[in-house]
Amino acid sequence: MTINEIQDQIIDEFTQFGDWMERYEYLIDLGRSLGPFDERHKTPEYLIEGCQSKVWLYPSFENGIITFSAESDALITRGIVALLVRVFSGRTPAEIVDANIYFIEKIGLRENLSPTRSNGLLAMMKQMRLYALAYKSKQEQS
Repeated sequence: MTINEIQDQIIDEFTQFGDWMERYEYLIDLGRSLGPFDERHKTPEYLIEGCQSKVWLYPSFENGIITFSAESDALITRGIVALLVRVFSGRTPAEIVDANIYFIEKIGLRENLSPTRSNGLLAMMKQMRLYALAYKSKQEQS
């Protein structure tokens, strides 16, 4: 499945809910379904700057593919990072760098978050792309 297909799937899922209270509940459920996070990666190195709550993001890179694992101490933020992991994990660095991320606007996520959570969302996306850029650069040097 492509990044755009996953985004379209997320948009379809969110349009099933009538209001934002239901969508927040769904975000919380998504956060609960986030895979386990290795406690060894709960270090300042993997802590995302710019988030009000604590968010750790760990990338692994094997066979040209980036896989992200993440953790947050806040339920809604955990759901947001779960969406981003779903979109970006299992992709090549080039796919991540070149991706047009439109699902956030289409589901109305940004305008329904507090300014600090919205900043955190941008910080998470930025960090994922920075990891992808670093791995892409490494690939090109090989």
